[in-house]
Amino acid sequence: MHRHLILLIIVFSAFATFTAKAQLKLPQASPEAFVKQTIGLTDIKIKYHAPSVKGRKIFGSLVPYGTLWRAGANEATLITFSDELFLNNERVPAGTYSFFLLPKSDSVWNVVLNRDTTLWGLEGYNELEDVAYLEVKPVASGFQETLQFQFSDIGPNTGKLNLRWENITVTLNIETEVEKKALANINAALAKAEPDDWYIWAQSAEYMLPRKEHHQKALEWINKSIAIKENFFNNWIKARLYAQNKEYEMAANLTSKAMQLGSSEPESYKTYAREIESAYKVWKKGR
Repeated sequence: MHRHLILLIIVFSAFATFTAKAQLKLPQASPEAFVKQTIGLTDIKIKYHAPSVKGRKIFGSLVPYGTLWRAGANEATLITFSDELFLNNERVPAGTYSFFLLPKSDSVWNVVLNRDTTLWGLEGYNELEDVAYLEVKPVASGFQETLQFQFSDIGPNTGKLNLRWENITVTLNIETEVEKKALANINAALAKAEPDDWYIWAQSAEYMLPRKEHHQKALEWINKSIAIKENFFNNWIKARLYAQNKEYEMAANLTSKAMQLGSSEPESYKTYAREIESAYKVWKKGR
C-alpha cells in the first residue's frame, strides 16, 4: 500500500512537471492591449486584443455589414466606467461591459454595450443583456494597420473615444458629471479635515470661484480657512470672491493684505505675485 502511494505521488509529480513545462508563451497574432483615460473624475479603461489588416479587406468583408463584431479579436473587448456617464448623449451606468460594433452600411454603424463580460467573440451573446445601443458614423481616415482604441479632445468633463482600423475611424462622444462627484469629494474631505488644515478649506473655496451658484458657500469655506490660519493665499481667494460680485473696495483691501502677508513667505508668494499685484491696481481703481 505504501509502495502504491509512492508510485501515485511520482506519477502526479511527473504530470505536474509536464504541465508546467507545456505552458509555452508565444507571441499572439492579435496581442492584448490596454488603454486608460480619466475624464473629469471618471476613469475609463478598455481591454482588447488588437488584430492587424495584413493585406485583407476588413469592413464589408472580414467584418461583414449587418453582423455584430467584437471590436477586436479573441475574447470580447471590455470597457469599464468608474462612474455613470453619457455616451453620445445616452446615460450609461458605471460598470464593465463587453463592447461590440455593428457595421450596418458605409454610413451607419452602432456601438453595443452588453453586461456579459465572459464572452468569447459572439459565443453566448444575449441581446437582452444589452445596456446601450448607440449610433455612430464611420469616417474615412488615414490607413491604420493595427486596430487601436484612443482618446482625444479631453476637456474638464468631456472627451472622445476613437476606434481606428484599416481606413475607418468611429468616435463616441463622452461626457461625465464631474460637478456632482467633485462636490461629493469636497464634502467628504471637509468632513474629515484636520483642525489645523486651512488649505483644504481654501482649495474647496477656490474650486467654487467659477461656480457662482455656490458663492455663499465658498465665502463660508474661505472664512473658515482664514480663521484656522490667515495667509496671502486665502486672502487672495477671498478677494476674488468679492471681485466676482463687483465689490471692488473689499477685493482691493483683501488683495493689499495678501501682498503684505506674502512678504513672510516669499517663495510661495512669488508664483502668484504678478497676478495679485495686477489685480490690486485694477480693483483699486474700481473702488
